[in-house]
Amino acid sequence: MSSEWTTPFEQGNGNQTSTWRQCIDFHQRLAQAFPQWLRFEVVGQSDGGVPIHLGVFSTDGVFDPLAVQAAGRTVFFNNNGIHPGEPEGIDACMAMVRDLCTDEARRQALGSTVLIYIPVYNVDGALNRQDTSRVNQAGPEAFGFRGNARHLDLNRDFIKADSANARTFARVFTRWDPDVMVDTHTSNGADYQHVVTLIPTQPDKLGGLLGTHLRERMLPALYADMATRGFPMCPYVNPVREIPDDGIADFLDTPRFSTGYAALHHTIGFMPETHMLKPFAERYHGTRALVESALAYTVAHGAAVRAARAADRAAVSAGAVVPLAWQLDTQRSTPFRFSGFKAVHEPSRLGSYQRLRYDRSAPWQADIPYFDRYTATASTTPPRAYVLPQAWHDVAQRLQAHGVRLQRVARAQTVAAEAYRVPHFRKRPLPFEGRHLHDELAVQAEPLQAALAAGDWVVMLGTPHDRFVIETLEPLGMDSFFRWGFFDSVLDKKETFSDYVFEDEAERLLAEEPGLRERFEAWKAEHPAQLSDPQAVLGFIFLNARRYDEPEWRRCPVLRLPELPAQLFQPEA
Repeated sequence: MSSEWTTPFEQGNGNQTSTWRQCIDFHQRLAQAFPQWLRFEVVGQSDGGVPIHLGVFSTDGVFDPLAVQAAGRTVFFNNNGIHPGEPEGIDACMAMVRDLCTDEARRQALGSTVLIYIPVYNVDGALNRQDTSRVNQAGPEAFGFRGNARHLDLNRDFIKADSANARTFARVFTRWDPDVMVDTHTSNGADYQHVVTLIPTQPDKLGGLLGTHLRERMLPALYADMATRGFPMCPYVNPVREIPDDGIADFLDTPRFSTGYAALHHTIGFMPETHMLKPFAERYHGTRALVESALAYTVAHGAAVRAARAADRAAVSAGAVVPLAWQLDTQRSTPFRFSGFKAVHEPSRLGSYQRLRYDRSAPWQADIPYFDRYTATASTTPPRAYVLPQAWHDVAQRLQAHGVRLQRVARAQTVAAEAYRVPHFRKRPLPFEGRHLHDELAVQAEPLQAALAAGDWVVMLGTPHDRFVIETLEPLGMDSFFRWGFFDSVLDKKETFSDYVFEDEAERLLAEEPGLRERFEAWKAEHPAQLSDPQAVLGFIFLNARRYDEPEWRRCPVLRLPELPAQLFQPEA
């Protein structure tokens, strides 16, 4: 190979990774030398003002996503550097694209499949280069940082899209609509012999024909192929107890994560997690092997994957019940042949506790329980459409960034709709990636005659984006906009009372409002300890009296339309 096309990793001792500048220069030079197959362009900017690039490799020089989709071609997406302290994929992608450009046999093997890739997604983190932030990782000598310029972990930001990076990613993803995605990572956690572990889009949560294809065909093929490539793989080591000996469970990839985000678009996603304590060179080669294995399978079976995606999208658009939340089925497991190290508990020399260590001189191999099934705990039957009042422009902007078409209400009108009341919620006490997520949430559906204003947004269902729309606008979705706090202002009651004024008013309300006294007496019987607290006593009456009702309080602003009124939309321009 010409030294012109060797990567910094290949030039070094196996413990170096490319800088952001070296990586981008390399891909730009490739695109200039091989323009007939490779296009490399800026697709957005990070929060720190650094360009984010996208590469497109097409054996016939068709680089337009609309033309690719019109021809029914398969699209494979490789995302790298979302956590720049886990940089194996950055270097592996450089070599893989280089080999496609310079090796005719590899190009021919790609066929009509189009490869798209982001060489470095968290560009701000890649520029924050040091060797101190990864306490549990063996190499490379220098690497980037997990957070971006706003100190956000981008693999928690796909739905809330608080970063410019995430909004760029959404535009790329929905424009290209990839069939399979591989997002490269390095793992933390237990110690074991495997170099490569894998988080796939959880098959039950992916659901439909695509979930079945993933579980029954694609995953077995990848595991077998990785073994022949010298990297016997195991599922991501997510122990059900402290150590993997007792069993491991599928990771529930909610939509905040890349693979869970892919599922909202009926895309099969993979997150290879190479083991942090293996030498960087092994992790690099294992990552490349997994990306190339997934690419080869996608090339060979792209038609089947695309057919399953189309069928699943059609089922959602036809009104199939959509699951919104999931829990692990602890009653079902399958055996998995795991290669581990003996776990040892011994007194700590730092404190008065037992510490865990793994004895690498005592390897073992045995079948362990693998809990790989999830069951739905909440679901919904989709409406005909959703209405988002125009005041909630930050949600509208995020929907539009993800390719969702929003139409405007033509004129002020009253329509039959359904909304959700929120009788209970609990936020995380500490911030999580810039927001206080609602971990606990209960809702009650209520019918109403809703007053729509001219210009409110209507989100029609019956499009390829239905699952994304449903799981983000339904509050019980595990990463819904409601859970991420976009509608938190409706959880505050806007008016209150003064005790000395409201005492007399409360007595009048109890005498005059039907049913209020009965509810008050029931409350007193259930809360005798609160009867000495005037705020509790008067507060119950104030919050339950119809006279001082605030209709918008604790009501999710998103409306469900079971039927579409005539002349709902503004005429198209």
